[in-house]
Amino acid sequence: MKQRFDVIVAGAGASGLMAGIQAARHGAAVLILEHMDRAGKKILATGNGKCNFTNEKQGIAYYRGKNPAFVLPALEQFGLEETLDFFRELGVRPVSRRDGYYYPASGQASSVLEVLLMECRRQKVSILYEVGIRSIGKENGSFCFDTKQGKFYSRTCVIATGGKAAKKTGSDGSGIPYVMGFGHKLTELAPALVQLQGKQSFFKTIAGIRAECCLTLYIEHEKAAKDWGELQLTDFGVSGIPAFQVSRYAAYGLLEGKNVRVSMNFLPGFSREQAKELIQKQFLVYGEGKTAEEAMIGLFPRKLNLVFLKESGIWPEKQAQSCRKKELEGLSYLIQHLESEITGTKGFDHGQVTAGGVDTDEICPDTMESKLVPGLFFAGEVMDIDGMCGGYNLQWAWSSGAAAGKGAADFAAMCTGMKHSDGLQQKKRGRT
Repeated sequence: MKQRFDVIVAGAGASGLMAGIQAARHGAAVLILEHMDRAGKKILATGNGKCNFTNEKQGIAYYRGKNPAFVLPALEQFGLEETLDFFRELGVRPVSRRDGYYYPASGQASSVLEVLLMECRRQKVSILYEVGIRSIGKENGSFCFDTKQGKFYSRTCVIATGGKAAKKTGSDGSGIPYVMGFGHKLTELAPALVQLQGKQSFFKTIAGIRAECCLTLYIEHEKAAKDWGELQLTDFGVSGIPAFQVSRYAAYGLLEGKNVRVSMNFLPGFSREQAKELIQKQFLVYGEGKTAEEAMIGLFPRKLNLVFLKESGIWPEKQAQSCRKKELEGLSYLIQHLESEITGTKGFDHGQVTAGGVDTDEICPDTMESKLVPGLFFAGEVMDIDGMCGGYNLQWAWSSGAAAGKGAADFAAMCTGMKHSDGLQQKKRGRT
């Protein structure tokens, strides 16, 4: 016996669960197919397990891709307020913290996942786990999902399989063949929100240090991106939010074989003149009886101070007040412009999200429906949209999933109506 549904969603991540819930709320019979042993593994990893699920600041400036404006229609339909209301209704109390980041009041990502699964059960959305999908195609006007657990048929299909980032959570690129099988183009994939590997040997010395920093990324001497926050220095390079925010641009620059470097400003709130004045006072005014190393105490962690002195050519044991102003100008400049060539990223396994995906030129922005295949919809990371740190990738999952779910349910209802209408016409013709 064939198992038929109005909507089948491939993928039980954030966007797939939202698509399934919204489709069911609009009257569709829904099945979600998931190749992992449980749903939403990536949700559990977000926000260091606390789930930063949206942000009060919204707009195309926070989204990236070939056409970031593609996000606007979906955000207008299901944006920040709709997201907050949706989760409140499910029992999650949103709490706003630094920079407008929203978290569940419980402080646990599992709360978000659990209420989504509860709503799936309430809406009678079926979820099958450890389903190996061999292929998705069209068969007699229906979508046919050929899986290890048999064949499933639906009027519409939502592909919400994610990208290639964080393979352990199920986002392993397995949805790409389905997309290409329907004739869709993909823009080149790259890891985003990922650590950057630096060439310079000083990273081994300063590994483990966290410091406020403005990080500027250059590609072939052109400024490509910039961000400010707590930078994490590692034995391989840089991590932390500033590194994550610029990483997609670094990844594409490296893919194109271009020279990529970062400049680190460890006095981001200071002008050039203010930085010079600070260092000169530390050495020439407050440095009596101190070495250069001792004059730097209190500004930055000791290991970082030693790197600044070494890179600027000042011997740590040199008497502070014997340093020339030109030397100190060089030191203050280097503190605001410590550079490293970027040789790579930590790759998809360490990336939080995938940059690139289904070309949005081939998708209707209001409904997430394919312009090539009627009844085929997309949701979430599988498309060429990725967000900055701060809840934007989950907001895109909620917004695109809601649009795709409603669009798929409406399409299925239209198909049902058309078939019903055809049947009535045939009966009429039979009577005449």
